[in-house]
Amino acid sequence: MGEALLRGLAAHGRRPEELQVVEVSGARRDELARAFPGLEVLAELPASGLPADAVLAVKPPDVAAAAAAAGSAGAGRLLSIAAGVGTAAIEAAAGAGVRVLRAMPNTPAQVGAGAAAVCAGRSARPGDLDWAESVLGSVGLVVRVEEGLIDAVTGLSGSGPAYVFLLAEVLMDAGRSVGLPTDISRDLTVQTLLGAARLLSETGTAPEELRAMVTSPNGTTAAGIAALEAGGFREAVAAAVRAATERSRQLG
Repeated sequence: MGEALLRGLAAHGRRPEELQVVEVSGARRDELARAFPGLEVLAELPASGLPADAVLAVKPPDVAAAAAAAGSAGAGRLLSIAAGVGTAAIEAAAGAGVRVLRAMPNTPAQVGAGAAAVCAGRSARPGDLDWAESVLGSVGLVVRVEEGLIDAVTGLSGSGPAYVFLLAEVLMDAGRSVGLPTDISRDLTVQTLLGAARLLSETGTAPEELRAMVTSPNGTTAAGIAALEAGGFREAVAAAVRAATERSRQLG
């Protein structure tokens, strides 16, 4: 996700020389240096002189240590994209005077089609949200929410791409089971998901209306929808969102 943000910022006019990355893995440092010529990639945080704005793109167990190190090195504003770690915990680790924001992006950010929600910690100012939105907006849609809703965002859009990928797996397998060659089943599945998402996005039409438009009474789609409903499709998807939301709360 950190690399996706780097690519998004570069695509929106930020030069590599304006950015600095700290990466503990030597192999990843080499990869980033090759991918972004001119980017300064460090093995560890400097003792001081860190840019005023920093993004914490680390796993949840590492957030506190990274925030403390960034605060000590001079960062005045932090944006965390780790799941489950609240702004209060990050503020406590970073130290007094460090303004904290928290976001939940998702993996389609890697292709500039992400969905993210951002919230502000207690010491953050309105302009800090603008800054965080400019960073996250370089790779997709950004919405502002209260922190109490971040776990729900995690359950829906943070984990949501995996639900879609699972649906894609099932559709591809089902296509093969009714006789389609593997490559054709894959191509039709991918384009169907892409086309349906674009239709939903670009027309602004409610999903239930779009579904009704393609579902003729007693037709083929009606038979398919009936099978999904009988199999508990709605309940299963809703349960997935609730389970991921609850897990995010537990991580926090």
